[in-house]
Amino acid sequence: MIGIRTWSAAACTMGRCSVAVAAAVLLVGATSSQDMHHHQRKAQREDQFQHDMDVSMQRMMSDMHGPGYSGSADRDFLVMMIPHHQGAVDMARLVLKHGRDPATRQLAEEIIATQTVEIEGMRRRLSLLRGNEGSAADEYPALGGLRGR
Repeated sequence: MIGIRTWSAAACTMGRCSVAVAAAVLLVGATSSQDMHHHQRKAQREDQFQHDMDVSMQRMMSDMHGPGYSGSADRDFLVMMIPHHQGAVDMARLVLKHGRDPATRQLAEEIIATQTVEIEGMRRRLSLLRGNEGSAADEYPALGGLRGR
């Protein structure tokens, strides 16, 4: 195998020095251009994910704290947990849109499935609690399961 110095000297002595240098410059330029475009696309995807995640988090925080407190720990808990769980669902959907890792994507799918069920259970429970405002604790309907069914 010819070393770089040997190759350079041989190429220059054969009158091919400028051709060899030009070819090397073109090769490096093409590779750099491809790498730059790849990194730009990746950065754009990451920027879009970060933007979407920030919007989702701001919406969740606003929805959690927007209603204020009612004086009922049970209702306030549910009113705040529903948007909290919805925020998890929204974040999981963003991972499905932007993410690449199969295990993370599977976790996102599981979060969507379980949190959606929990949101519905909390909404039903909140509806029952709002219908029983002013009732004693023992007058509330039984949950019938962990999800408020």
